[in-house]
Amino acid sequence: MNGGYFDRNLLDPEIAAARFLEVRTRTARLAEPISAEDAQIQTMPDVSPTKWHLAHTTWFFETFILKPFVSDHRPYDERFHYLFNSYYEAEGQRHPRPQRGAITRPNLDEVKAYRAHTERVVLKFLETAADRNDWSEITALVDLGCHHEEQHQELLLTDIKHVLAQNPDWPAYKKDETEPPASSTGRAAGWKEFSGGLMEIGHDGDGFAFDCEGPRHKVYLEDFRLATQLVTNGEYLEFIEDGGYERPEFWLTDGWAMCGAEDWSQPLYWRRNGGRTEFTLHGERPLDPSTPVSHLSLFEADAFAAWAGARLPREEELELAALSGDPESPINDLESGALHPRSAPDGTAIKQLYGDVWEWTQSAYSPYPRFKARPGAVGEYNGKFMCNQYVLKGGSCMTPRGHCRASYRNFFPPHSRWQCVGLRLARD
Repeated sequence: MNGGYFDRNLLDPEIAAARFLEVRTRTARLAEPISAEDAQIQTMPDVSPTKWHLAHTTWFFETFILKPFVSDHRPYDERFHYLFNSYYEAEGQRHPRPQRGAITRPNLDEVKAYRAHTERVVLKFLETAADRNDWSEITALVDLGCHHEEQHQELLLTDIKHVLAQNPDWPAYKKDETEPPASSTGRAAGWKEFSGGLMEIGHDGDGFAFDCEGPRHKVYLEDFRLATQLVTNGEYLEFIEDGGYERPEFWLTDGWAMCGAEDWSQPLYWRRNGGRTEFTLHGERPLDPSTPVSHLSLFEADAFAAWAGARLPREEELELAALSGDPESPINDLESGALHPRSAPDGTAIKQLYGDVWEWTQSAYSPYPRFKARPGAVGEYNGKFMCNQYVLKGGSCMTPRGHCRASYRNFFPPHSRWQCVGLRLARD
């Protein structure tokens, strides 16, 4: 119903309301440590202010639930439809993305009031709508809205990290209150072999998925090997010290040009402060050589793979690996509370297929066979971006648990660095 697949448990109005409230509450909790001043800032076009995330995720429910299905609905504020539309052409004009930080009004308190009002109206509507003939369509859109907001929960964190990193003091988003991870020996990654052949990938239709995760279809894979763990800071430091950023033989042409134009010499949040340090949501920390390297562009990941005598995986290879066995537990995702990658646990099994950092692939983000976007604004969700983007798999330490699934297809342009993205090596 939503251009993808939805969780039919939400046909129960109590479950639908509980799911909606759970997601909305988590977003508010993530925004709590962020001051009104911090919530206003936009540090580059790809970053959206926290205030905008809070408003846009509310706009989504007002636009796609209340506006079409509640006959007597009156907009909370007519201005908000223009201010907080993201990219939905079917919904009309919108404020330019690079200028979201210029929206000083409404202020943060007014946006929070907008959220609270919309939540009350949506919950009241869900209490009485279960007998409608279009109830399944409504619950599918509620499901989509919840998953959409969870995507913005991750963006809220990665965006505020970029904002705080522009402050010379590198202030923390919040104090680290999580338990320290289990110790690791820093064992180098091994390799796991996978047999190729004809196989099926894509979402199987059980539970929610975005439309771009299907239809399920067959692909042919050659035999391949995957590294048993993600590339670490220590390994990436060896690449740097071997002149990796100064040797064009490892780089794609566009990447080498970008490296020179942007003066790249290390991952986004590294710096020399006596020794090497790394900025995290908990503030500045000494660089830990055993944790996965993060905040790399595809160009940097691909150059490292070439230097290491390997390559980036295809998205189908990582999906097959994720389906081939049980992922390690616990997963270092948003629910872990770490908000930073952790060292791989000891052992020889393949690790970190979910959580820690998103993994770049060499696969262009393109439609699967028989893919067809839904008509209207909701159909603009994924299909319109299937050009000049690359697929990322697995999820990160800031990804909500339900988004760490084998079929999930995140996507970004190859120059992007502000997301929590690293890499795993592959070989034929």
